[in-house]
Amino acid sequence: MPSFLYIHGLPLLAMLSLSGPLAAAEICQRFGPQAPRDIANVAGTNPQTFPLAPASTTMNLCNIHTHTYAEHKGPGFLVSAGDGEHGGFKCNESDQLTKAELEDPTHGHGAFDGITPGDTIEVHWVYSSCQVTPGKGLGACLSDSCANPTLRVETQVFLVVNDDNSLDFNSFAYDGNMVDGLHQPKSLPSNTGNPVVFGGSITGPSYTENTCSPLQVTWSVRPSCAKVSYSSLNAWVEKGNVFEESHSHGVRQLVTSEELLSPIN
Repeated sequence: MPSFLYIHGLPLLAMLSLSGPLAAAEICQRFGPQAPRDIANVAGTNPQTFPLAPASTTMNLCNIHTHTYAEHKGPGFLVSAGDGEHGGFKCNESDQLTKAELEDPTHGHGAFDGITPGDTIEVHWVYSSCQVTPGKGLGACLSDSCANPTLRVETQVFLVVNDDNSLDFNSFAYDGNMVDGLHQPKSLPSNTGNPVVFGGSITGPSYTENTCSPLQVTWSVRPSCAKVSYSSLNAWVEKGNVFEESHSHGVRQLVTSEELLSPIN
């Protein structure tokens, strides 16, 4: 989650930060389940539990942002993009794109910084139980009267292509859309498999297996990639968005220690 690199005004708990090879005693201690994870691996032994968030249609959308590459690993995005903040996973079809799909009509000067055709992105639609208005970062998911919200993240991994016949990102944007008094995206991706739902945490490159997040998040991650139009992503930035998103964020490396993962039912 945003990168929740920019967390403003949130009283986070103290975090344990260690260095060197990770052993059982060196991973974060006494923290709840973490994310991102391999959604095909259901194992997890983290003892902390919390109720999963209700459906996104009953909550307020508070933020939309992207990460390059995918933070989670899943059946449709198994290809390693490397380690570190700029690593993650690629869609399986990344090496099967045509020359036309890979062509960059902006020549490296697209409005959405950090994304070019051929990249994989993981998009997060963040929802809050608070009565809030969508905006920038995690701060938009909180309020003075609602400092401990229930959070849910709907997630889709996209393969960015130079093809306007692919999915239009603006179909999934917010643009002030209200449904039954709740802030909602215009739609969410479909036909990419049943989402895998589990308890975890916020993500972003500020966190590792030895620097954990204390915030509880219900994740809903679709297992397959979908192609999205590169020009539509640039258009989303060019016309402006209430999230003040103009670039794609880095990733938190995959959490693999079972002690830091919740079991997936």
